[in-house]
Amino acid sequence: MSKVKFYKEEQIPLEMHKVRVVQKLTLLPVEERLKKIQEAGNNTFLLQNKDVYMDMLTDSGVNAMSDQQVASMGIADDSYAGSETFNRVKAAIFEVFGTENVLPAHQGRAAENILAEAYVRPGMVALMNFHFTTTKAHITRLGGEVVELIQKKGLVPQSDEPFKGDMDLDALKATIEKYGPENVAFVRVEAGTNLIGGQPVSLENMLAVADICHDYGVKSVLDASLLQDNVYFMKTREAQCKFMTTKQIYHLLADKMDIIYFSGRKLGFSRGGIITSHNPKYTNEMMEYIPLYEGFLTYGGMEVRAMEAMAVGLVESLDMEYISQGPEFINYLVNELDKYGVPMIKPAGGLGAHINCSEFVPHIPHDQYPAAAVATAIYIASGVRGMERGTLSEQREADGTERFAELELMRLAMPRRVFTLSQVKYCADRIKWLYDNRELIGGLKWVEEPKVLRFFFGRLGEIGYWQEELAKKFREDFGESL
Repeated sequence: MSKVKFYKEEQIPLEMHKVRVVQKLTLLPVEERLKKIQEAGNNTFLLQNKDVYMDMLTDSGVNAMSDQQVASMGIADDSYAGSETFNRVKAAIFEVFGTENVLPAHQGRAAENILAEAYVRPGMVALMNFHFTTTKAHITRLGGEVVELIQKKGLVPQSDEPFKGDMDLDALKATIEKYGPENVAFVRVEAGTNLIGGQPVSLENMLAVADICHDYGVKSVLDASLLQDNVYFMKTREAQCKFMTTKQIYHLLADKMDIIYFSGRKLGFSRGGIITSHNPKYTNEMMEYIPLYEGFLTYGGMEVRAMEAMAVGLVESLDMEYISQGPEFINYLVNELDKYGVPMIKPAGGLGAHINCSEFVPHIPHDQYPAAAVATAIYIASGVRGMERGTLSEQREADGTERFAELELMRLAMPRRVFTLSQVKYCADRIKWLYDNRELIGGLKWVEEPKVLRFFFGRLGEIGYWQEELAKKFREDFGESL
């Protein structure tokens, strides 16, 4: 965002857009919020959107599109094959990444499935800076194993490290040698590590990972779903990127990485997913899985109007004014809460603000899902829907034991160009109140636990009656206020 200094007021992020369409919101009374979260099995995914005031569950598919994106949807070509819409998507990919070989998929996790089907075999490993839930599920489903190689600095909740998503390069070399290059399905870099607070990866580290992969003859893969946030941090935190254009950074990464994939629900603020590469060898190896799992090669399960919006949104993602709004708003919320003493992941990353629940509710053990408990408490206190990113988001070990997360995080995602600053201030205010009453928050236990991706569908119950006590305290402190 443009650097605009305020003369007498506090320094706040200034939006470089205006709002032209609005959607009515509802803020239920606290007693109704208590009822709704319990009916949802204490799983914020199972809340109905009509019962949510601020939906900060995710930034995936809920970002505000630009007027140019909306306008582009009117020219969509819905031909089954040979669609001009797909040609416009390919042109946008070439403009942004410089790559010509493009495979469409209906969203990012579908692209992950294609990658896994093409390259993962039983006994193989996929190496990455940090796993993402669906990525890991696709790999383990096929008999593969995920090995995380994040640098130790990435798991320190609060520090001054600008790039906590960096991969440990020595560990990468040692791990490739340990398993043998032939047993490494691919090395995946997640640009903006979702599960450790949206922390970015430096350009220097990404290029070094690609070089190591090439030296060992192992495929390098870039998950570019959060790349626009990552590029913002490269431009503002990494010296060598200061005078590079955003396009130069995108192109350099595409030149170095063998395969790039992304979710259009994040990168480009539309829908769908893309796999792309300079080398047709890789797209040819994956091509057969597109019609099998997705759709024809010119739409891949995507709706053509969303593809037109993707084409425009991808080009807009080269604009620093466009990509800075999210990180700047996230930074503001993190700083507001940090100044009050709320334990936040610092420095602020992309995607959203992350509360360190191990410190927020240290009295709740891992096996009572502290991050999920905080998520439910925030909804009761505010009507704000966030997402658990801790032990609940992990999957059990093969023997059924719980795999405790390295970090117990509660994520407040910041959909782009959706909320006003007054709404962000409201969110901060209610979390400050909750932090002052954090001793009232208790744990959760499973009522219905699915075997796969349990955080999406599972239902939990409160241990004791702490939620009722929390709602009672809210009413005592806020009176008739919502």
